[in-house]
Amino acid sequence: MRLTILFAAVAISLSAQQRINLMEEAGKANLPAQRLGVDDLIAVSVYDAPELTRTVRVETDGTIHLPLLKNGIAASGLYPGKLEAGIASALKDEQILVDPEVKVTVVEYHSRPVAVMGAVKKPLTFQAIGVVTLLDALAHAEGLTADAGTEILLTRADQVERISVKRLIKDADPEVNHTLHGGEEIRVPEAGKIFVVGNVKKPGAFPVRDGGDQSVLRMIAVSEGLTPYSAKIAYVYRRDESGAKQEIPVALEKIMQRKTPDVALLVDDVLYIPDNKTRRAAMTTLDRIAMFGASTGSGLLIWH
Repeated sequence: MRLTILFAAVAISLSAQQRINLMEEAGKANLPAQRLGVDDLIAVSVYDAPELTRTVRVETDGTIHLPLLKNGIAASGLYPGKLEAGIASALKDEQILVDPEVKVTVVEYHSRPVAVMGAVKKPLTFQAIGVVTLLDALAHAEGLTADAGTEILLTRADQVERISVKRLIKDADPEVNHTLHGGEEIRVPEAGKIFVVGNVKKPGAFPVRDGGDQSVLRMIAVSEGLTPYSAKIAYVYRRDESGAKQEIPVALEKIMQRKTPDVALLVDDVLYIPDNKTRRAAMTTLDRIAMFGASTGSGLLIWH
């Protein structure tokens, strides 16, 4: 009983400003003050009016509604401080309170979505709270994957900007590290690929990331070189503007011997290096002769 009376005495002795501070700390909000938008959740504290102290959400028409007030109060596009003045004015105009003291804090933002998708490790949508940059957004998505291309597409206000990954990450150019305010879409396309098949040690699809010249020699290098039985002529399969497939012969042996220029490749090309069947057959015959000689020399030849 004495403890209850003591708490009551302390509460009475607190000044009005102190009580407002306590209400603010007791609220769930601890977010930076930014312009409010539809679906944001705010905490409204009105000193000496517990029936008005509550959390409310900004409705689709951009207003909030409080008990005892006939009309909604415009909130969308306002900072919390401006909304405080609007609520206080409405309470005075409708003669609910003579001199209301109002505090508005933000509990949750839902009007500032930033979507990150594509070749990132963790595609997601998050709220742009406080100062958020393009690099911050990529960090939220845990960075780029190994398949990421050379550009990032930033869409905002129906405008698409192409940003070089090299300028943003490697060069750390602040001009392309844009500040995000919500409503942006960030897409990281996968790198284009060149496909190498046939008689190479490591066939596969190889991403084109650096924007440099891609050529037959370079693709042979990244596929770890030719096998012993590769043909003298290779083929590049490419689709033209109409979608028709073209077969382009490549003098592979002459390129390797530096007797003819290297051949440039494009994204989505298929480089096919056939098998040299004649050479393989000759090598197989030589292997058999060698095995025959070894067998007879060691006395292991068995006649059937």
